[in-house]
Amino acid sequence: MILDRFSRLPRPARIGLYVLATSIVLYLCLAPSRDVPGENLIWDKAAHALTWAILTGAGLVLSPRRPRSILAFTLGLGAAIEVLQATMGFGRDGDWRDFVADSVGVFTALLVWLPLRRGLLAKG
Repeated sequence: MILDRFSRLPRPARIGLYVLATSIVLYLCLAPSRDVPGENLIWDKAAHALTWAILTGAGLVLSPRRPRSILAFTLGLGAAIEVLQATMGFGRDGDWRDFVADSVGVFTALLVWLPLRRGLLAKG
């Protein structure tokens, strides 16, 4: 299965891909609001949930043996970003509801990934 192939990449490549994904999320969340592409295209909370689901899913696919670490990292990143947005300016506002939406995305990714991972383990 294609998901299993990503976890077989060399560790530096997997880390590099995840750093790239995290960097994109950081830019989208911390750039001045006028610089964020398509900011008003979809509902804000749905965008948060989708972004964090993708980031978490990428981490789980790239490092399937470390699900707790991936979950802790993505939840911590979501909380840290909200604190930074609340304190930095640039037209961004920290909002606890955004963190709730981030958490929904994180746990949605986990709920999608778990049965996929169990299926891979059963075959392999």
